[in-house]
Amino acid sequence: MTFLPAPSLSASPARGGRNLTQGMLDTVGRAIVTGAYDGVPFPTEAQLTEQHGVSRSVTREAVKMLTAKGLLSARARVGTVVQPPASWNLFDTDVLRWLLERTFSVELLKHFTELRLAIEPEAAALAARHAEAHHLEQIRGGLDRMRNADSGGDDPLDADIAFHVAILQASGNPFYAQLREMVSTALKTSIRLTNRIAGRNANIVDHAAVCDAICRREPDLARAAMKALIQDVLDLIDTVE
Repeated sequence: MTFLPAPSLSASPARGGRNLTQGMLDTVGRAIVTGAYDGVPFPTEAQLTEQHGVSRSVTREAVKMLTAKGLLSARARVGTVVQPPASWNLFDTDVLRWLLERTFSVELLKHFTELRLAIEPEAAALAARHAEAHHLEQIRGGLDRMRNADSGGDDPLDADIAFHVAILQASGNPFYAQLREMVSTALKTSIRLTNRIAGRNANIVDHAAVCDAICRREPDLARAAMKALIQDVLDLIDTVE
């Protein structure tokens, strides 16, 4: 029985100051998502331990975490096996990051943007109803950062993400607020693509329309403005196909 050589743990870009478990999680998780174990048996605990030069306890914890993310499953008399992509938890930020780091997928970005279209317009409407003063300041702050980024005073990617995350947090809905990490992770790839297609940074006017509607406490206008903004992103992505 043959096994693919495992990627070097020491070479993992995510290891850095993380502990060994996190380093192994990142290395093996990325290998699974990029297809390193397609068509071959997943290594046993002893083999993983030897391949990565870690203890059994580190290996067990990393495998446990990968199982919780839907990438692996343990079966009686079969052992640990890689799960099909349909079982992977796409809301897990590690899984989403690994997916976006593999061969570029316009389809995946389109699916993510369709999800945004279903979530963020309503989050904007809720923010118009429920946002507290400090939430409004965060949304305005994100928009100010985007304006500064246009003149080189801030990072366009970070500023754009800060704006959208502020709206999720301002919605007053804890489920929307907990989507912030997932949205941030995927936006890092989505914004780079759409800015490159458009030949510019994000449309400040469209983002300002969302901000103004929220600050004026007009839910319907906030919803419509956010929907138009994200639909424009979806239209840009469609031009790549």
